[in-house]
Amino acid sequence: MKLLNFIKKASALTLAAVMAANLCACGDEESSAPSDSSSASSEAAVELTAQQVEELTVSIDGTDFYRNGSKIWFNGANTPWDNWNDFGGDFDEAFWDEHFADLKEAGINSCRIWFNCSDMIGVKLNTDGSFKEVTDDHWSDCDALFEIAKKHGIYIMATMLSFDHFKDTNRNYSCWRNMIMSDENIDSFVDGYIQPFAERYDSNPYLWSIDLMNEPDWVYENEECGRIGWEYMASYFGRGAAAIHENTDVLVTVGIATIKYNSDSRSGNMVCDELLIQESENELGYLDFYSTHYYSWQSQWYGTAYENSPESFGLDNDRPSVIGECAVSDEQSGALEKYQGAYDNGWDGILVWTSNGVDDCGNYEQMIEGSLPLYEAHTDEISPQ
Repeated sequence: MKLLNFIKKASALTLAAVMAANLCACGDEESSAPSDSSSASSEAAVELTAQQVEELTVSIDGTDFYRNGSKIWFNGANTPWDNWNDFGGDFDEAFWDEHFADLKEAGINSCRIWFNCSDMIGVKLNTDGSFKEVTDDHWSDCDALFEIAKKHGIYIMATMLSFDHFKDTNRNYSCWRNMIMSDENIDSFVDGYIQPFAERYDSNPYLWSIDLMNEPDWVYENEECGRIGWEYMASYFGRGAAAIHENTDVLVTVGIATIKYNSDSRSGNMVCDELLIQESENELGYLDFYSTHYYSWQSQWYGTAYENSPESFGLDNDRPSVIGECAVSDEQSGALEKYQGAYDNGWDGILVWTSNGVDDCGNYEQMIEGSLPLYEAHTDEISPQ
């Protein structure tokens, strides 16, 4: 169990009496290859000893991430999907293998991937919102992806749901709304999918973290997503986090769309310990780190994330914080300014959107202009021995 988990477990006991803009996320150039002893070139499964797993596993101490006793900075990217709903759907193993090799060439050490984008392709619910099943194809595709991550030494932030599940254009939206608005259904989903996912890959050190939902802000704000109250989503976040903490060493976060809902200095921190513990009725229902998203349209209200420290941007300075999404290039700046700004201003990482050009917010050629220079300047922190 990671150090933060011990600290949080102790401090959470004191919390038992404490009450606790609609935009969708925007999303090979030859270069010198960064070396990493954790990478492997064989197409066979990469076998790691118990000691190697321990050394490669990411942990937390205070407001920093660590690997094998050294700080690690997440020089990251979003490769959210190749084909929408890849896992259990149209999963292309060759694409992921080739793209992860390209990411390594670009100095990238971490990648955020949506394991469920919408609908019910690999993970299925009953009409009443209770959990039904995970398909064999979903698990098989996930297994292949995590072997590829191990092969190339890329840490994965696994995003489990998105606001897209709840949109009324999704043919099964009512199932997902029924799930999130019932504690009993949440428990069945956590027991049937979230916990088994975390346990299945707990021994793979490249499952860095689980992101329980992409941008729940829009589920709360937008009529097309049901305008579901934060208390329902907090119950899911708390119950999911508690199950992960109770059974694994995997870290937990939520990809909040704007600092507006991630800060008491704005509209309130809707993923704070107090609220998640209160709604889940479990002292282990907390997030290990914050993963706030930033796009240039937000700057008129909140400032620019990568030009501020996490604390000056509005986050509590009590755990690590990463910029979980940020356009690779926009009217404000290019990739180098974003990677360098996040590093210089004390963030613990940035995962730009995207590495594979799923929309107009960035692509590999733009990304490498920022990711590779930062890697070359700070190799010891991005790829610590």
